[in-house]
Amino acid sequence: MAIPNFAYKGNRVLLKELTKTDFKLRYQGSVLGYLWALLRPLMMFAILYVVFGKLLRFGGDIPHYPVYLLAGTTLWSFFTECTNQGIQAIVQRGELIRKICFPKYIVVVSATLTAVINLLINLVVVIIFALLDGITPSWTWLLTPLVLFEFYCLALGISFLLGAINVKYRDITSIWDVLTQALFYAVPIIYPISMIASTSDIAAKIILLNPIAQIIQDVRYLLITTETVTTWNYVGTGNFVIKLIPIAITAILLIWGSWYFRKKSKKFAEEI
Repeated sequence: MAIPNFAYKGNRVLLKELTKTDFKLRYQGSVLGYLWALLRPLMMFAILYVVFGKLLRFGGDIPHYPVYLLAGTTLWSFFTECTNQGIQAIVQRGELIRKICFPKYIVVVSATLTAVINLLINLVVVIIFALLDGITPSWTWLLTPLVLFEFYCLALGISFLLGAINVKYRDITSIWDVLTQALFYAVPIIYPISMIASTSDIAAKIILLNPIAQIIQDVRYLLITTETVTTWNYVGTGNFVIKLIPIAITAILLIWGSWYFRKKSKKFAEEI
């Protein structure tokens, strides 16, 4: 019984050290260092708010639209950072994998946990902005970690699946970059879902069945305003099963990604 226990402790220590190393290396050589963890999503938010909030007048019917947009861009930054780092993790740690025998999933998890750290830092900023904008704290805030955990499971599942494929086919990274750019406009981050619903009710419901859209809208509902349109209050009226489609997609991707990663991990050292 002692051997598995020692193995578990060793894996835990390795995960901790790799996460710390990944986080430090991310900002090594940068003048602003760790401040970039805050500045990148804030700069993205500022640009989008000026263009879409001020010039194009998006979100006029949404309470606390600046915070609403900031929450969306923060969550999107987490998703792209988490998946990009997770997909490239095995290839980037190729030398370590060839030299040491350990569970390969640790490399992917450590890379994605760096994105989680950045997310937690940025959520503090979102909460501060929310309080300054007059949003009153509510008990619904306590449910936010559950939705964020779902988001992490989605990103981790994608990272496992595409990360394993990326070991042999390096084009996956470039393909994923293009897909994330398309996904950015396919989910209601900068625009309210009501804009789509006014044109096509079916299109709006299909968008909300995307787990990314479901999660972002849920966080907005819990943290900012209960007037937010979510999968739960808009899709599948009278049919609870349809509302569970985004969660089912997340679960399938995590299970499939984990299974595929474990299956292919035995040959990572040879293929890198």
